[in-house]
Amino acid sequence: MTDGSPDVVDRSTSRDWVDNAVRLIEADAQRSADTHLLRYPLPSDWGVQLYLKDESTHITGSLKHRLARSLFLYGLCNGWIDKGTPIIEASSGSTAVSEAYFAQLLGLEFVAVVPRRTSPAKVALIEAQGGRCHYIDRPPEIYTEAHRLADELGGCFMDQFTNAERVTDWRGNNSIAESIYSQMRFEPHPVPDWIVVGAGTGGTSATIGRYVRYRRHHTRLVVVDPENSAFFGGYESGAADYATGMPSRIEGIGRPRVEPSFVPQVVDRMVRVPDAASIAAMRHGSDVLGRRVGGSTGTNLWGAFGLIGEMIAEGRRGSVVTLLCDGGERYTDTYFSDEWLAAEGLDTTASTAILEAFAATGKWNPLG
Repeated sequence: MTDGSPDVVDRSTSRDWVDNAVRLIEADAQRSADTHLLRYPLPSDWGVQLYLKDESTHITGSLKHRLARSLFLYGLCNGWIDKGTPIIEASSGSTAVSEAYFAQLLGLEFVAVVPRRTSPAKVALIEAQGGRCHYIDRPPEIYTEAHRLADELGGCFMDQFTNAERVTDWRGNNSIAESIYSQMRFEPHPVPDWIVVGAGTGGTSATIGRYVRYRRHHTRLVVVDPENSAFFGGYESGAADYATGMPSRIEGIGRPRVEPSFVPQVVDRMVRVPDAASIAAMRHGSDVLGRRVGGSTGTNLWGAFGLIGEMIAEGRRGSVVTLLCDGGERYTDTYFSDEWLAAEGLDTTASTAILEAFAATGKWNPLG
């Protein structure tokens, strides 16, 4: 104090912009209906129903729309995002597309830090939502570079892999878990025996696992994990720092390291799914549903079919819920391309035979 008056630092003027930003995001959510819960056709005499929560109907086309919305609200309400704050994310997939959408909604710059080998199709999806890509040559450095770029630009690194498990109110507030149980209310078996999800950040499995325990449901949570991913090994060994160092070929799920947002304590079972099986189930499910679904949905279906086969063998009736994570239109040149499969050394013949036998008999024999 120099003249007898108290020292004051007032930053309240930025609150008007933040209040309006939250309003814009909430208004966007109100304009969107809840995603559908589809009933997957199974023979009625099996006594088991399978449902798919169709996250492809979000405006940005995937499950990651929920995560991006929550990340932005979390950043705004923590004071990390203000007028003119550049938004940075380490992602070349659906999260980047969805975050670019919300950044554009708020009039903010969005930069996705991506490996230089990222496909032009993915880059085009990010750019279509008003974002831009910042390329790196060494994928393991993606997090370090995102932090550095955020510091350089005075921006906010959203850090989906750290924050995913904490940005969503798992007790309710129309989380994906609350939505599933609400939509199941009038079904023959309204409380699912199993919910099956993959893990990319681990945020969805954390939300569902916590909600199940909070509501004391008898539901068990299964996480399916593709080849090369570290989540299964980390769960099996109990090592939080478990790493494979290899990228997943199934976009949206699987990581080369166990991410901070993965909460293994709320997962009841994990299943490792071969990539050929994920793609075979993706194609099989697309044929049954009459629409193309993505590779992570195939991983989910493979896990769900195994549980249904187990229930049938034990004479149990009930329901299983899993996620339709995104549409298959994004994968025309990869998972739906026989040439791509051949180049990757993937043969779906054996997995397709297992799926066809299951569809005909209800018996699940993953060894063929």
